[in-house]
Amino acid sequence: MVNRLAQETSPYLRQHAHNPVAWQPWGDEALQLARENDRPVLVSIGYSACHWCHVMERESFDDPATAQAMNEGFVPVKVDREERPDVDSVYMRALQEMTGAGGWPLTIFLTPSGFPFYGGTYFPPERRHGMPSFREVLVAVRHAWEHDRDRVEISAQEIREALERLATDGPNQHPDRESARPAVDEDLVDEAAKALAASFDPVHGGFGGAPKFPQPMLISFLLRYHRRTGHGQALAIVLHTLRRMAVGGMHDHLGGGFHRYSVDARWLVPHFEKMLYDNALLARAYLEAWQATGADDLRRVCESTLDYVLTDLRHPAGGFLAARDADSEGEEGRFYVWTPNQIDAVLGLDDGPVFRRAYDVSATGNFEGKNILHLPHDLDALARSEGVTIDALEARLADSRTKLLAARSRRTEPFRDTKVITGWSALAARSLAEAGGALGRDDYVSAARSCLRFTVASVRNPDGRLLHVWTEGKAKIPALLEDVAALGNALLSLHEVTLENEWLTDVAPLCRDLLARFWNEEKGLFYDTASDAEPLVVRPREVTDNAVPSGNSLAVELLLRAARLFDEPAWRIVAERVLAHEGPAVARWPTAFGHLLAQVEEVLADPIEVVVVGDRQDPMTGALLHAALRPFIPEAVVTGIAPDEAVHLPLHEGKTAHVGRPAAYICRGRACMEPVTDPHELAAALASR
Repeated sequence: MVNRLAQETSPYLRQHAHNPVAWQPWGDEALQLARENDRPVLVSIGYSACHWCHVMERESFDDPATAQAMNEGFVPVKVDREERPDVDSVYMRALQEMTGAGGWPLTIFLTPSGFPFYGGTYFPPERRHGMPSFREVLVAVRHAWEHDRDRVEISAQEIREALERLATDGPNQHPDRESARPAVDEDLVDEAAKALAASFDPVHGGFGGAPKFPQPMLISFLLRYHRRTGHGQALAIVLHTLRRMAVGGMHDHLGGGFHRYSVDARWLVPHFEKMLYDNALLARAYLEAWQATGADDLRRVCESTLDYVLTDLRHPAGGFLAARDADSEGEEGRFYVWTPNQIDAVLGLDDGPVFRRAYDVSATGNFEGKNILHLPHDLDALARSEGVTIDALEARLADSRTKLLAARSRRTEPFRDTKVITGWSALAARSLAEAGGALGRDDYVSAARSCLRFTVASVRNPDGRLLHVWTEGKAKIPALLEDVAALGNALLSLHEVTLENEWLTDVAPLCRDLLARFWNEEKGLFYDTASDAEPLVVRPREVTDNAVPSGNSLAVELLLRAARLFDEPAWRIVAERVLAHEGPAVARWPTAFGHLLAQVEEVLADPIEVVVVGDRQDPMTGALLHAALRPFIPEAVVTGIAPDEAVHLPLHEGKTAHVGRPAAYICRGRACMEPVTDPHELAAALASR
């Protein structure tokens, strides 16, 4: 027997199709059913790579008695938070207002009008650790609905009013925010950098204690802050954090890429899911750090992470898949961990012990009796004890990793979520494009082209409107702010590394779409959903940068970049209005606004434009372009045009080849230097800021 979720496109929803729960997908039909039967709506929100979502399914949703209680007292609705981040955002904010905490699985109870009145996250099947059992929660909520309806309605109204305030003001802004607003200036970013330094873990890197999340957006902000100010501590924090993450167990030393986060402070034991967005953002952070320092170890991590994305998360159509699960064969991390005997069986008794010493594989293990591979010690000492050079040892370990990866590939793989989410896929395409340009990796650039061509052509409705998600040929749900803005930024980056003007075709329309559908001129803010999207109990607006950059900060970035290329000062004014509006929250909680802080740095930095003129197939044009893309100059806008090509942008006007040779023009404040034809001269001129 199956429920209605069997007809959904979301792989996560289809995982629940065989539950004895009479699940409904989110929508008006479910709310109408609740009204007709005078029942509350029980909404369960999760995602395919969520370990505790699977635990609650096994314990409660697969249990016939629990399912019966859900079906008799409620209209049960299952939501994939990745497919409907707007629904998740509204009800997660409601839970946080109710309890001060949040997480997934999100369990929220609604009136038939969609107003939340009670909620929690994971509930166990039996009462434990002070938590009521899920069955007890069901009984209590049903009793309240049937016998204390007035109190339920009052609670729902209070929560709705709180959500409406938050949707306008954002997190804890001062009621008199106009007079209290701090200036968006050097002092703001100086204070943010100090706050990050105060929370920095000088031993293990990262910020705060356990659990410890990678913070690629904070890293990117600190790199920009260092670039503009020369602040040495900011760079030291970045490098130590990136290197400690790279040797930890959160990093997959065999297959490449990173798991979601570390449950401890030293990056050893991860939650084993692998998310597309983490790997896209971390690859870009390692790339930027390599651009800033030239350190080969950072470049290698960037490349291995992007290679993982291409190998494991690329759809043949061109887009990128959402995630790999944490669990396989019913156990978290089973696919990734090792015993000493398993290592030796693959590598033999010569290479096995050496690998085990390097990667800390022991009989007792470091995770439930098995071993997460990590590099706790410097390899120089191991090379000396083995009587070999460090190069010889690293070659030996590389060969061992190849053999172990082949052996691991024969295990039962974790579930892979095959949704292609427009915003996440665009983040990956952008990282590939920028890495391809800086590293000279044509395969990365080609993958970015394929992804963006697929997105622009296929993830649309028949009227040409951009959509949020594509799953095996079916695209659905109008694009959110983050989708539109992430795609626009990716298109700009691909233009910069290819000089191909086709990637600019959709950028201006995307900017106009942002302003037409998501911008509220009167309030001076962006909403996450379009003005004509499905109405929810409140229109969601998330301004903090969490696991991914907020749509708000991505929109600011797109408008700032596009304003310079297209000479549209009105777009920059909108971006600066957003920065001013969010200033109080940024000043109070800088660690929650990493990507937005990077945009403040964009406003503060002296702008640079580089225009390359030359045949795109000419190696000298490529050499000039590479000289512009190789260094870390985040304030630079790079564009180009072929000598016989029509002018596409104001920056192209008056730019010609120099005595028949490809040339590059460096412009600062629209005042351009004499054209440069030698890549080394271009690099030197860019370095002398």
